[in-house]
Amino acid sequence: MSRLQVAVLASHNGSNLRALHRAALAADALFTVALVISNNSGSGALAFAREAEIPALHLSTRTHPDPDALDEAMCSALSTHSVDLVVTAGYMKKLGPRVRSHYASRIINIHPALLPRHGGKGMYGRAVHESVLATGDKISGPTVHILTDAYDSGPIIARREVPVLPDDTPDTLASRVLAAEHELLPEVVQRIAGRREMRPGLPTS
Repeated sequence: MSRLQVAVLASHNGSNLRALHRAALAADALFTVALVISNNSGSGALAFAREAEIPALHLSTRTHPDPDALDEAMCSALSTHSVDLVVTAGYMKKLGPRVRSHYASRIINIHPALLPRHGGKGMYGRAVHESVLATGDKISGPTVHILTDAYDSGPIIARREVPVLPDDTPDTLASRVLAAEHELLPEVVQRIAGRREMRPGLPTS
């Protein structure tokens, strides 16, 4: 069986991209990182992809000022690289309607807290961990879910619990949650790749 072709969308460092690529190099891997797209031309994700010889594209309002043209360019890139599954990992822009429609149920996102409690518009990065600490939660951790039109509201595929320690700061909590992301996301993609007979509703995990 041919490997699942995965596109990773990232805006900054791309640490989850790196974790996925490492996992894809394993002998038993059922997926390949086939394409990396970033809206940030100077992102670490693009730099890593080029170093690793993964096809990489900068697509943003700078390259395509018209939103419809940007949406079409991204859809075309995904099609050109025969992408089966789209992973948004620290991607800070909302996907266009054409991409969301064409890849409906085949776009997954990783969120750095347990959903649905700490999700929604504006809940990303440090703000998520500040919210967890402010509410006094004893458990946090990443959530992988299917991406839908509403922020962080899609069906949950998997979660990984991370304890919140009494002396945690947003930064220390973020570091431990990120380490859990790097384990959880490749595991989820590998499970999805093992269920390719479930297409077109691919992300059944």
